[in-house]
Amino acid sequence: MESNSSKNMSEEAKWYVVHTYSGYENKVKANLEKIVENRNMQDYILDIVVPMEEQIEIKDGKKKAILKKVFPGYVLVKMYVTDESWYVVRNTRGVTGFVGPGSKPVPLSDEEVRVMGVEQYEVVFDYEIGDSVRVIEGPLESFIGTVEEISEDKKKVRVSVSMFGRETPVELENTQIVRL
Repeated sequence: MESNSSKNMSEEAKWYVVHTYSGYENKVKANLEKIVENRNMQDYILDIVVPMEEQIEIKDGKKKAILKKVFPGYVLVKMYVTDESWYVVRNTRGVTGFVGPGSKPVPLSDEEVRVMGVEQYEVVFDYEIGDSVRVIEGPLESFIGTVEEISEDKKKVRVSVSMFGRETPVELENTQIVRL
């Protein structure tokens, strides 16, 4: 019989949301990383993320990019839940508990993980420069254009769109267009 502390390798590790004291998110991440290292739990607790986003702040008339926590009071942990890994996370200083009903942590769905931008997905471009594309979301939805430039690292695409009778280059997210 399999013990409770071993993990089933056929299952994938999932992302769980951990609630922390406000302002302790980065401390929890650092503490947990240290514990994972000390206890050799890298196979159970794979990643710890405090989701951040860049925001533009205007101070004294100057624009300044600052990083803000997307979900203050929460840390995301990619892990296999075993008795030991659950105990380690649950008892890390600054952690108040897992998000989920009762004592059983509930993993985020793949869609939630995607929307939160926690994991970087391999982006596959199914169009090339010169292809005709249709804009499928955003203010230019349903406009037709031609791909002029693909910036793979930024996941942006420059599309020449016909607006008001003339070609206008616009920068779009690669997810905002489909090939015709």
